[in-house]
Amino acid sequence: MTSAFKTIIWPRRKLVFIGLILIVISRLASLVLPWKSKALLDEVIPNQDFDALYDLLWLVGIALLVQAVTSFLLTRILSVQAQFLISELRAQVQKKVLSLPISFFDNTKSGALVSRIMNDVEGVRNLIGTGLVQLVGGAITAVVSLVLLIRINAWMTLFVFLPVAVFGFVALKAFKYIRPIFRNRGKISADVTGRLTETLAGVRVIKGFGAEAQENKIFEDGVEKLYQNVKKSLTSTAIVTSSATFLLGLASVGIMGIGGYFMMEGDMTTGEFLFFTILLGFMIAPIIQMSNIGS
Repeated sequence: MTSAFKTIIWPRRKLVFIGLILIVISRLASLVLPWKSKALLDEVIPNQDFDALYDLLWLVGIALLVQAVTSFLLTRILSVQAQFLISELRAQVQKKVLSLPISFFDNTKSGALVSRIMNDVEGVRNLIGTGLVQLVGGAITAVVSLVLLIRINAWMTLFVFLPVAVFGFVALKAFKYIRPIFRNRGKISADVTGRLTETLAGVRVIKGFGAEAQENKIFEDGVEKLYQNVKKSLTSTAIVTSSATFLLGLASVGIMGIGGYFMMEGDMTTGEFLFFTILLGFMIAPIIQMSNIGS
């Protein structure tokens, strides 16, 4: 990790810093809509204040414009830079492979090398690109949303936090199991692709020696191995997704009950309940996104 930081992130620290600023601006702008939704229900509509309504619409519209502009700039700065870095790394890996001795190529399938050169460097996107945006932006959104939720109603926030904490524990354990499966998939896919490439390139030799059945068997075994890998990852991911659906749904049901009680008691307004519900989505969504990066 330290080596990746020194060789990939640090030389591009200015772009990364600009990207982080844009992420902060974008996430703060995204909180304007739920904030003003509360004002709309609790202040503007009851008072029939049309001037305040127009000001609110202008503010929300400007916030949405800021989100759109920052989203474009993030793609232009970070995602494009990530793709440029991927192209450079592919060229460097190709040069390194060509500098290796002949004995290395005798023991390695050329098709597998092609697949590894083209696909293995794709993980850089998580260091500079969409992965970084999701990680940092999600963390900022979750923390700010949590603080605002506590300020609105600490008891409701505590009730929500318990299922979210349980889901975080389940996801942490699950992705420790899932990540090696995804890493192994790249190797299996490279081996299968490499064998298929060499088979098609040497089809005349294979037919000349009558080795079609042998090649079919080898390819079928490789495809079956790849299928078993995919099945494991899908099953594990389904467990995480189902856990998220149940636990976060349980939190939502509890929020409806507790929020309804507080509103009937007069301790919470309709706008505050709507504000709380939207912020809850803002806090949970980044957690799901960050868990997806782990896969």
